[in-house]
Amino acid sequence: MLRILILCTGNSCRSIMAEGLFNHLAAGRVQAFSAGSFPTGSVHPMSLNTLKRHGISAQGYRSKSWDEFKNQTIDILITVCDNAAGETYPIFPSSPIKAHWGVPDPAHFAGTPAEIEAEFDRIFAILEKRIKALLRFPMEEMCKDELTQKLNEIGRL
Repeated sequence: MLRILILCTGNSCRSIMAEGLFNHLAAGRVQAFSAGSFPTGSVHPMSLNTLKRHGISAQGYRSKSWDEFKNQTIDILITVCDNAAGETYPIFPSSPIKAHWGVPDPAHFAGTPAEIEAEFDRIFAILEKRIKALLRFPMEEMCKDELTQKLNEIGRL
């Protein structure tokens, strides 16, 4: 089973939703985790509500530091925010494949409650599209260069 770590700065919105999506859509095929370079310490309530609205469990998520994973085997590391993509990561013993799938932070969106909910759903849909695209490939059988290429292509979807 591939281990995927999704990174963001605060680990409260995008990376949490991506973790939930991966574990829901690829159960038994991948094990996804999320973390942040500077975790906020809490998960944004709208991230959890968005997962629930889409039929994904919203239990067990927490905002945590990427340092928790620095001694673990990680196969794929995906950044979902531009800040985390530009930062120096911890050294992972497994030398994971790295990709950047940048999406806007819905936590910074201003609007009515309905507009904010729609923005979270929009970001969720982008992440879902990318994750489903990746899951169509036989990741477990692909060489590192081929998987890196696919991950980068998907990040532009």
